[in-house]
Amino acid sequence: MEQEFKNTPLLNTPNLRRNIAIIGAGASGCVCAYYLLKEGFEVTLFDSGTPLRTLLPTGGGRCNLAHAEYDPRELAKNYPRGEKFLYSVFSQFSTSDTIELFEELGIKTYTQPDGRIFPESNSAKDVKEKVLARIKKSNFIKEKVLKIEPLLSGYKLKTSKAEYFFTDIITATGGHFGYEFLKDLDIKIIPPKPSLVGLNCKHQDLSGVVVNNVISKDTGLCGDILFTHFGISGPLTYKISSIKARADFPYTLSFDLAPDLSGLQEILNKNPHKELKNILGEYFPKRFASFISGDFAGFKGHQINGKTRDFILENIHNFTLKITGTNKGEETVTAGGIDLDEINPKTMESKKYKGLYFIGEVLNIDGFCGGFNLQNAWSTAFVAAKNIYK
Repeated sequence: MEQEFKNTPLLNTPNLRRNIAIIGAGASGCVCAYYLLKEGFEVTLFDSGTPLRTLLPTGGGRCNLAHAEYDPRELAKNYPRGEKFLYSVFSQFSTSDTIELFEELGIKTYTQPDGRIFPESNSAKDVKEKVLARIKKSNFIKEKVLKIEPLLSGYKLKTSKAEYFFTDIITATGGHFGYEFLKDLDIKIIPPKPSLVGLNCKHQDLSGVVVNNVISKDTGLCGDILFTHFGISGPLTYKISSIKARADFPYTLSFDLAPDLSGLQEILNKNPHKELKNILGEYFPKRFASFISGDFAGFKGHQINGKTRDFILENIHNFTLKITGTNKGEETVTAGGIDLDEINPKTMESKKYKGLYFIGEVLNIDGFCGGFNLQNAWSTAFVAAKNIYK
């Protein structure tokens, strides 16, 4: 049987000749390789592209490695899908462990006031180079994996060019690669949907306007709304899109644009000769103040009656948008993937297939912006590696 494959399980390794494949050379795959190589395992990485290419745009090119939340259960609350599953994962590899990992790799970090953790170099490229330097002893095969087939003593892995044998396989393909290569396995997959993405809606004439410190009445979250040519974007929008990732379109979102704005009648009384758009311009960008004033933008304070005042307040405190879809091509994270009921959270191993592991975003786990998705990558990678060499 060994001659049927390009490689052989009888490799000269100190760990009972275990021969490990990692499918996907992204964040989770490369860090998992790092931990396995430290223990002397034979590791082969499969990827049809360049290793760690998806790391480069993270954090705006600065690489937001993690978030400064050190309580595993509090950290897990930042994942709309996967919170309970991650309790065990984060108890084994937390934010503190992430910082220790990167110091071990020669990457010092710092924490911003908003809790986001970055490398001192502020360079995702620097992180990429240092990680890859530590896993250069792994075999890298630039081929696309097409199929995994269980055998009596391991797995046959078929690529676009050849077939290989491995005793253990770790799948780390992320959420965008697809799941076709797993179709012959009895594994439930939740169809992926875009998450952390801009939302399409009307009001395109507001493109470029930012309204600060609004409250999403649907989620209770607070943040800024950036209006774009396609709808809305920005950190608050990304969080909402994550929470609503599996909602059917269209749906309506409601916002309180100025939670602290009260006593509008008193404000009007103090500015009887000032146009409404200029009065509201003290609270909103000028273009948005004109928009929210509607047909009454040119009315002066003394011309605004009670009915008009209430209409304006309704627009401000219950501002609604009809969401028709997501901005295609913008999503960096997907909601969906391997059903978590298929995986042992203490080991990242499939409950049905011994020696088959799943880590990172290939799982039905996704977090908010702020380093949470990379934390999932590092933590699940460590847990899988630890179980293999344990």
